[in-house]
Amino acid sequence: MFVDMPLAQLRDYLPAREEPGDFDAFWQRTLEQARSHELDARFERIETEIVTAHVHDVTFNGFGGHPIKAWLLTPVSGPAPCVIEYQGYGGGRGLPVDWLAWPSFGYAVLAVDSRGQGAGGWRRGDTPDPHPGSGPTTPGVMTSGILDPGQHYYRRLYTDAARAVEAARAHPAITRIAVSGGSQGGGIALAAAALTGDVDLALIDVPFMQHIRHAVDITAEYPYQELAVYCKAFKDQVEQVFQTISYFDGLNFAARATAPALYSVALRDGITPPSTVFASFNHYAGADKEIEVYPYNGHEGGESTHLLAKVRKARKVLE
Repeated sequence: MFVDMPLAQLRDYLPAREEPGDFDAFWQRTLEQARSHELDARFERIETEIVTAHVHDVTFNGFGGHPIKAWLLTPVSGPAPCVIEYQGYGGGRGLPVDWLAWPSFGYAVLAVDSRGQGAGGWRRGDTPDPHPGSGPTTPGVMTSGILDPGQHYYRRLYTDAARAVEAARAHPAITRIAVSGGSQGGGIALAAAALTGDVDLALIDVPFMQHIRHAVDITAEYPYQELAVYCKAFKDQVEQVFQTISYFDGLNFAARATAPALYSVALRDGITPPSTVFASFNHYAGADKEIEVYPYNGHEGGESTHLLAKVRKARKVLE
């Protein structure tokens, strides 16, 4: 069982951020390059056995103009706020039936693929990554392009996430927008909120990619362990590895995100250790922020109990 800091200490945990001097310029340049390609958001209505929502097979252009797949489910009752769901590590958009929860509460949902993922054995994906990072890598995506932030996998993934917000805004049945996700999906949601500045609510569950060097130092769990394994092999590259990863650390996005936010954290979580989640939450710039704490849970977090907490937050903010 993983045990981090006591809860009282976690609530006050505000470590220094390791932020590159050109962080804002890097991301401004990245988004400008992405937006030089037409978004070309396409929503193809498809027939399914689902009767409570209209289902659309979505394609939009992300980083490099690469086509990104998603599902959009909209309530049959008409226009509604949309929750954009980003995926956990290794997962993809799956099938439309996987995304019935939010339409059941009267919301649209846009379930966005993670490029190059979705073959991890738990939810399929349909979006390739035609621009893999260069150099040797450990299994997984954490070390793809690890010696150059311009080549790193998460530059592409976070850019796709920001463009997904733009795609959702383009649909006439969507009124307001929340970003949501657990683990990697929570980290992506936070990055999208910060990069676009154009979301109404951020729902960030047990987020991955927060306070990354600290996480690598205190947990032996994957995916953070991918970085440790790489550094074990390439001892002379350790500082360059963590310099690159600082461009994708959620603490730096948290300091720039201002939308109302609901985080969740589980105190027995060794995959996204509680101190990394509280570090992100405590750096979050928005004044309207809350965190739900699940003392006896691991990386599964608050499960259905927390889904209901997110619905209650959405009711307050989006309606």
